[in-house]
Amino acid sequence: MSNQELLLVRGGAVSSYTSAAFLNAIARGITALYNLGKAFGSSLKIIVTGKKC
Repeated sequence: MSNQELLLVRGGAVSSYTSAAFLNAIARGITALYNLGKAFGSSLKIIVTGKKC
């Protein structure tokens, strides 16, 4: 293939915003926010009730 033809090749995860790395980063961000909320909620519950269990 010539360089001109190679420049016209499209496909795979490189040409779109929904690449595996992008989706993985979004999933990790959502998981981090979920875990942060879970920890905050647990500590708030301990402070309000005064009990750990």
